[in-house]
Amino acid sequence: MNEGAAAQSPPLVEDDAGELEVSLYETRKQIHPRAVKGWFALSRIALVILTQAVFYGTAWLQWNGRQAVLFDLAARKFYLFGLVLWPQDIVYLTALLVIAALSLFLFTALGGRLFCGYACPQTVYTEIFMWIERHLEGDRQARIRLDAAPWGVQKLLRRGSKHLIWMGLALWTGATFVGYFLPIRELLPQIAHGGISGWPEFWILFYSFATYGNAGFMREQVCKYMCPYARFQSAMFDRDTLIITYDRLRGEPRGSRSRKADRQALGVGDCIDCGICVEVCPTGIDIRNGLQYECIGCAACVDGCNQIMKKMNYPTGLIRYSTQNALREGWSRDRIVRRMLRPRTLIYSGILIALITGVLVSLALRVPLRVDVLRDRIALARILDDGTVENVYRLQIMNSAEVGAHYRISVQGIAGITMSGTELVDVNPSSMKTLVVALRAPSGSSTGSHPIRFIVQSEDARRIKVSEKSVFRVPTAMP
Repeated sequence: MNEGAAAQSPPLVEDDAGELEVSLYETRKQIHPRAVKGWFALSRIALVILTQAVFYGTAWLQWNGRQAVLFDLAARKFYLFGLVLWPQDIVYLTALLVIAALSLFLFTALGGRLFCGYACPQTVYTEIFMWIERHLEGDRQARIRLDAAPWGVQKLLRRGSKHLIWMGLALWTGATFVGYFLPIRELLPQIAHGGISGWPEFWILFYSFATYGNAGFMREQVCKYMCPYARFQSAMFDRDTLIITYDRLRGEPRGSRSRKADRQALGVGDCIDCGICVEVCPTGIDIRNGLQYECIGCAACVDGCNQIMKKMNYPTGLIRYSTQNALREGWSRDRIVRRMLRPRTLIYSGILIALITGVLVSLALRVPLRVDVLRDRIALARILDDGTVENVYRLQIMNSAEVGAHYRISVQGIAGITMSGTELVDVNPSSMKTLVVALRAPSGSSTGSHPIRFIVQSEDARRIKVSEKSVFRVPTAMP
């Protein structure tokens, strides 16, 4: 990876004593990406619309009279459509994170930074903010002229309108984000009437500020300096990974010329050195210098270059998705596609498929009942007047189904053991019930710890049954 190709030498400043000072910090240059049309640009637009429709729309979906997707931290319950998860189901969250990581590894090994270029929230919101900016201030050259123009009524109106729309969108985004943790149909009326405060208000403002700052001002700085993925992506690349590449053999030596000029007679390549690949790049790099860590794989330079190639009546693809091996060996597209099925990607795919299958099977076979047994720490065991031994337990019965359930409780493990208290318990939908149970073993039971099992079975669906282990303690009789 040619990470240093686009780097510039540190600026040298001579002080009064005649000594040179080397600045290790580069002053940020404002980047005004040029609008571009093409297949990849349409793909980005489609994914922006899709991801935001999911983000803003899912919070409003209803399921069984409640919000379909809700992470209710106060009640410690996560609702995912018909699925209700409790903190004890953290294994599914772990599996989800592992699946996301493996998917990122697989996509990166196949096509480089596809996630960064098309679906990363930073890229998506930066794209949306730039659409608003272009609509109000114009394309690249118009924005550059507006930057250089003195402040006046027109500049104030354009800039003020842009920032007002940005702030409105950022606030709406922050409220939607919090709406996944508090019911959004209750949250928005509270915001409208000024009845929100505390942590909800903090997180709305925090997420709004992050969206406004990252997408409106920092933009490429987040991708270049703050995102760790840009730094370790090279560990997931190989020479068969599809990346944005410049065909140097075809394009060099570059040089400007008229559309009718004979490039063979001039001794130049297909690159006319127009610079459009740099002007459309959201991170401001020149892809002709080779792959750089700042490249997010958005392919805007591919669309821009193809536009110029069509105008010059040259073949498209001077800048394209390809691999380092394909450029060196001159492979065809079919050969590139076949090389996608290599050991690294096959291993990633196999593990990913197995993990997803395991999670889906586990969810399909998941019993909507969980039982936790806790021993009473105050009175572990005691001998009653009639000689029987009593142990006290606290049972937590969780019904993760969205209908009420009736459960029967029984115990096994010691001959003649009995349970005092109710054997039948009703648990409301998506609720947990705690009850105290006393077990008594007949006199004459051997001292020590005896393994027992609590059996909790649904009276409505006999297949729903949970067996939970515990121990019954028989103390030594006092003299």
